[in-house]
Amino acid sequence: MNSNPQIEYDEDVLLLEETTDVRDLVVYNDDINTFDHVIKTLMDVCGHQPEQAEQCTLLIHYKGQCTVKHGVYEELASMCTAIHDRGISADVV
Repeated sequence: MNSNPQIEYDEDVLLLEETTDVRDLVVYNDDINTFDHVIKTLMDVCGHQPEQAEQCTLLIHYKGQCTVKHGVYEELASMCTAIHDRGISADVV
């Protein structure tokens, strides 16, 4: 026989979550920009490694678009503007 009584605890736990609206930066294909220009742009603007930038550029070319970065709107909006400044079509969605 157990001499320690069993006590049941009911605890209400309040979970505080920071709601973050995660968005995508999507780059679109065009017939104007070269592979090298898009690759360099992704490396300079998005911080991609050469291999990642090349893979995204191939997806852009063959699929028509590629999500190149995930993040909060404020971060992606400035990247989108920098990509536009280089003559490449992109949107934050």
